[in-house]
Amino acid sequence: MRNDAEWRTLLLAGVCYAVWLLLVFGWADLPDMLRVLLLIPAITLHSSLQHEFLHGHPFRNQNLNDLLISPPIGVLVPYLRFKYCHLTHHINENITDPYDDPESYYLDRNVWAAVPAWLKQLLVANNTLTGRVTLGPALATIGFLRSELRRIRGGDKGILATWLRHLLAVAVLFWLIGACGNLDAWAYFVAAYFGMGLLMVRSFIEHQAVEKANQRSVIIETRGPLSWLFLNNNYHSVHHAYPSLAWYRIPGFFRENRVRFLRMNGGYRYESYWEVFRRFAFRPKEPVAWPIEAVRRRRGDTT
Repeated sequence: MRNDAEWRTLLLAGVCYAVWLLLVFGWADLPDMLRVLLLIPAITLHSSLQHEFLHGHPFRNQNLNDLLISPPIGVLVPYLRFKYCHLTHHINENITDPYDDPESYYLDRNVWAAVPAWLKQLLVANNTLTGRVTLGPALATIGFLRSELRRIRGGDKGILATWLRHLLAVAVLFWLIGACGNLDAWAYFVAAYFGMGLLMVRSFIEHQAVEKANQRSVIIETRGPLSWLFLNNNYHSVHHAYPSLAWYRIPGFFRENRVRFLRMNGGYRYESYWEVFRRFAFRPKEPVAWPIEAVRRRRGDTT
């Protein structure tokens, strides 16, 4: 059994918020460029903490978890929408499915065939690591907004309310930055954009489209700074098998069960993020069109 509150997660969240506050509202003698560069990993860490909190940490009371981690310092996505989509993503048999996995970067083959040539080039570039870090936040945000607008037009008032609250909170955030902060609003937006881009180093490699669902999640056997920044989500196969396992318990649990996990995920592993960079910095990891031959009905068609 776990404690009612996990002190490691609470302490890390407190440090993250403290550093963010100092970078935005204090440390006035720091150059703006350095402030932005330091804000990028701070915002990435906050996003990693959002992922940890939505999975039931550090408190048993999920409403309290949501309240503590919901400030929109990452700007681009409302926490509650991220929470809903990510928990849907955890239906493991649907991972990478372009319709049923809201975090999929793949497109239905028929949809891909109809995409304009210029957009195909962008999406192929987005399947390289360099493209994912630079183009990924814009493409993901635009795609997510289009999906959200379709739902809102379909009558989902809950999503509309979530977005209105988010936009109001972001407006207040930028007002505070302008009125009390030591950073221009545009510079903060740049930090938020590349904070998401840095987070996409993790999501770029964490899934592959193969027939067996339990072989779709990666293991990256590194304990470096990116592993810490992503709260050990590089052991992604472990996370999908045990999504409630706290971030600080994952490495030890993997070491104790290494052979079992690598057998379970079909050996989908990399030694480090440096290996991922060497292999995929400028080369697409996979095709954009979903390569799995699946006999499923989609809106009356078979894909």
